[in-house]
Amino acid sequence: MKKNKKRADKSFHSRYILLSLKIALFAFLLALFPGFKLYEYSISNDQYQPEEIKIAATPTPYPQNTRNIPAPYLTAEGVYVLDLPSGTILYQKNPDIRLSPASTTKIVTALVAFDYFKLEDILTVNKIDPREASMGLRVGEKITFESLLYGLLVASANDASLTIAENYPGGITKFIEAMNQKAATLSLINTRFTNPMGFDDTNHYTTAKELASLAKLALQNKNIGKIVATRSITVSDTSYTYFHELHNVNQLLGGIPGVAGIKTGFTENAEECLVTLVKRNNTAILVVLLKSQDRFGETANLINWVFNNHTWVNGASSPVE
Repeated sequence: MKKNKKRADKSFHSRYILLSLKIALFAFLLALFPGFKLYEYSISNDQYQPEEIKIAATPTPYPQNTRNIPAPYLTAEGVYVLDLPSGTILYQKNPDIRLSPASTTKIVTALVAFDYFKLEDILTVNKIDPREASMGLRVGEKITFESLLYGLLVASANDASLTIAENYPGGITKFIEAMNQKAATLSLINTRFTNPMGFDDTNHYTTAKELASLAKLALQNKNIGKIVATRSITVSDTSYTYFHELHNVNQLLGGIPGVAGIKTGFTENAEECLVTLVKRNNTAILVVLLKSQDRFGETANLINWVFNNHTWVNGASSPVE
């Protein structure tokens, strides 16, 4: 009886030593290789077996042209229509030719400004540019960055653009440098800016495709997304002395279901320009038109063509390892 007990004690002692050695080995491996993975232990065959883990990715619906009806006739010289969730190009016309963007430039003005200013920051109006669109700012007026953004993106106000750029560290010169740096960061080789308003200049240009990239980036900012979807608003200076009534220039906003911004533009050289976001049928598309003779009509026709001729289907899912 005592011998059996001694054998049991010895067996238990041996198992204890073996277990201790295994634990010590694991501790040594973890210390030596921090990324060492401890896989699930299988008692049946006394081996460590890696268990492959696969997570099914949620497929992103992509558009298919189910009716094969050609896109409508367009006077616009540069056109780019993109399904945002899938990245599918729905239509393009001269997507890479350099054209004047006019006030769609202000999309980039807003992007660069957001890199430095906060919504509650108070800016001072130092001077006024009398050309074209204005929100009625007065020299010496103090107004929040948020209110200026509404002027910039809703009313396309050039005085708002100038005030933002003038209050930027280093002034308008550094602001323009930052605009071009923003384009360079996105590897946009056919985009260059010489002013934050969108005035015509031979060295101020972009393409329909690259403007779509800039607009897509801007729409990732929820504040920009909210502002460009605003049809009208009244803002004031910080002392509530001056009030500015702003109305969105985009005629499609509120006129076509799903239209949610983003920016208009017009100069004699650029002609009519328009960047439009449409949210409909659980998807979103971006329509960019440059140098058009009828930006609103042609954008409306493109929107109708997209949703009347395309069906969104789920792509095949693939495991993510």
